[in-house]
Amino acid sequence: MSSENLVLTVRCPDKPGITYAITGLLASVGGNIMESQQFNDAESGFFFVRIEAHVPGGKPTIEAAFAQLAANHDMTYEIAEANKPLRTLIMVTKDSHCLSDLLSKNREGRLPIDIVAVVGNHDTLKPLADFYGKRFIHIPIDAQTKPDAEAALLRLIEEEDIELVVLARYMQILSTDLCERLAGNVINIHHSFLPSFKGARPYQQAHSRGVKLIGATAHYVTADLDEGPIIEQDVVRVAHDDNEAELRAKGADVERQVLSRAVKWHAEHRILMNGHRTVIFA
Repeated sequence: MSSENLVLTVRCPDKPGITYAITGLLASVGGNIMESQQFNDAESGFFFVRIEAHVPGGKPTIEAAFAQLAANHDMTYEIAEANKPLRTLIMVTKDSHCLSDLLSKNREGRLPIDIVAVVGNHDTLKPLADFYGKRFIHIPIDAQTKPDAEAALLRLIEEEDIELVVLARYMQILSTDLCERLAGNVINIHHSFLPSFKGARPYQQAHSRGVKLIGATAHYVTADLDEGPIIEQDVVRVAHDDNEAELRAKGADVERQVLSRAVKWHAEHRILMNGHRTVIFA
């Protein structure tokens, strides 16, 4: 049976009566609203709302009626079960800090995701996945094998009904085709120096320039490298006497926090797309 606690997220052209129409529909089936947040974007002319409600009978009770409501108001919407963990695939290379944080918080019940497997283009982090009892799949990749590797990844995503892919310091560029097929369901994390310090050893580059703030950015993946809609960012101050290793350590801490917040908000259906930007009902 479907959960009776639902999350409704809606994006539509702004006009009077939208909130009334949604809440009226919920009231007509005995729904009880437990949380509601909304945003009117004067710039784009769109209205955004997230409602968490207890609905007797769950999703089937309102699906047909909401589809009609959405058609009447040109809505893009989602109805999700509030407490259902998203089936998630985490992709890694060799850096362990983000994977370790996600696995730990998930075990503690702080991330509402079901980590189905960890995929690595190296097998370096297999022992960490094993420690947390997660299946590790090694899919090596290079310029020659990339099409086959991505095909294997897509098969895995389809076979396991994966709903979210997290690039936890996965140091490979996804193809345009893969980005388009998984649009809105892949989250990446990277240091905040981009585009200033590209290429190898960005922390050394930042240290050489005397940077005083370092941070991280979590965003949705698009074909435009590291330029997808931003979900979350944070920074930490660094001192003149911090060396490269100390900058890297502070950067890793920020990356952990930013990525886990982004994953949590996505899994709780708190993120709505607003063109190239995001609306976050955190």
